Amino acid sequence: MTEITSLRPLAAVLVSAVIILPILASRGRPNLREAWTVLAAVTKLGLVASMVPGVLAGDVYVTNLGTFVPGVDFALRADPLGILFGLLASLLWLVTSFYSMGYMRGLDEHAQTRYFAAFAGSLSAAVGVAFASNLLVLFVFYELLTVATYPLVTHDETDEARAAGRKYLAYTFGGGVAVLAGALLVFWLTGSGGAPGTTAFAPGGIAALSTADPTFARAAFALLVVGFGVKAALMPLHSWLPDAMVAPTPVSGLLHAVAVVKSGVFGIARVILDVFGPDLVADLGVGVVLATVAAFTLVAASVIALRQDNLKRRLAFSTVSQLSYIVLGLAVLDPFSLVGGLLHIPAHAFMKLTLFFCAGALHVETHTDDISNMAGIGRRMPLTMTAFGVAALGMAGIPLIAGFVSKYFLLIGTVSAGDVVFTAALLVSGVLNIAYFWPVVYTAFFESPGHSDPKPIVENTLGGRYGTSEAAADGGAPSDDEHDSDALRDDHGYAADHEGQGAIDEAEAAAQIDASHGHDASPAWEHRAWNGAESTWFMLGPILFAATGSIVLGIVPDAAVFLRIVRLIVAGATGVTV
Repeated sequence: MTEITSLRPLAAVLVSAVIILPILASRGRPNLREAWTVLAAVTKLGLVASMVPGVLAGDVYVTNLGTFVPGVDFALRADPLGILFGLLASLLWLVTSFYSMGYMRGLDEHAQTRYFAAFAGSLSAAVGVAFASNLLVLFVFYELLTVATYPLVTHDETDEARAAGRKYLAYTFGGGVAVLAGALLVFWLTGSGGAPGTTAFAPGGIAALSTADPTFARAAFALLVVGFGVKAALMPLHSWLPDAMVAPTPVSGLLHAVAVVKSGVFGIARVILDVFGPDLVADLGVGVVLATVAAFTLVAASVIALRQDNLKRRLAFSTVSQLSYIVLGLAVLDPFSLVGGLLHIPAHAFMKLTLFFCAGALHVETHTDDISNMAGIGRRMPLTMTAFGVAALGMAGIPLIAGFVSKYFLLIGTVSAGDVVFTAALLVSGVLNIAYFWPVVYTAFFESPGHSDPKPIVENTLGGRYGTSEAAADGGAPSDDEHDSDALRDDHGYAADHEGQGAIDEAEAAAQIDASHGHDASPAWEHRAWNGAESTWFMLGPILFAATGSIVLGIVPDAAVFLRIVRLIVAGATGVTV
């Protein structure tokens, strides 16, 4: 491995931070403000992408800014693991920049300049996390990421948003304190003979930690994993994430499916691969504990997702579950499971970003947020809901989509390691993924407002409940819940969409009410063609790009670069080529 002194890692971090001032200066001129945003995104992606060929060839790009504290340099280092996260974040920031234009303008959101400025700051911090060369530099950018994303979480400025912001700060700053304590303990454990210790990342782990006191080493590992586990949403540290869904959907998509939550799993990957190393983690016996927590989280969060009627909350609990796939793969320590866990970082990012983008498009175009109000919405949003279906299939691990490849490696890894309990957890969670995604797709394409089964599918009793049309067909009176469901159908875009997004008139609304009691009626949602008439291409373009990326990663993962980078990371940490 050859170290090359270069300013490119620093430039990649700074470009989106520098652009904050021009964005703020462009207040009142949205076209110019968004041009600055796109320019910064393209420049950042170009800088990161320019380092990929060198990293694949064995080079590491380093920017050293001098001594941070005695024995620790403030340095940025673009190595394979850093490039994996940096390339992903910079690529999807560009995509989300275009989506944000359509979303924020479509809703005529307030404080759009502040939004784009905070967005730029967040991505600067995220790439700083990716290229940090040691635990202390990583801690600095990890905390900066919290500060930069807070205005995005509280963007709506409602009581609910402010409460979610306070909770977000409490959890993530608490996690940051744990990371700092763990980093200091590692620094102390690696010092000897009066010489200062180190927190610098090294493939396979810091050699001096292998001779440290096992009790203190376990304590350092626990502090670091708990600290990073907050943003990785490991249970019971996860509850900030569903509450943070009050943020605008582009924030939920990129920051809570890519930058923020992925900074957590990225930190855990650094700890396992480049601080302690897989061999020492196995010797200390801490891997199996972490794997157990991850297995519990991925199953429990999937069960909770079944109960969520709000689409973004269902996606949030899905994220909690899917992040634990990554952590489980890392904690099992088998080379195949490591490949699966690391590959699931980009796989999950593309798929979950698609899902959040679709949820945002539904909100902008129809003001519909609850699954129980989406019966037949596939007629109104055909491209959007098809992309949603593709990403949902991938999340469930269906072949030819990104999720299948990463989960295949995870299953092979757990079987190879002899951890059949974890294999079972992965399989059970896969079934649960189908259970909480299929109702959304089925409701959108195969139901109509008058003939739909209320969602969520788990509410009080297993198996769902009968809708009003079925109750009427049986001769029974609709329950109070069913009356409530009818009222919801009136209020969420079937009878009155005052934004002019394909509303039906009062006569059709009356017909739909008749339909809910067993009479025939025409579908409530206006049909839109498959030519993009359902929304603006500022939103549809990113949706289709992310969905296509999910397919490409599922069919030709090596050609998509990410799998090649992952293989390089695992070979460097374990000495085994997968």
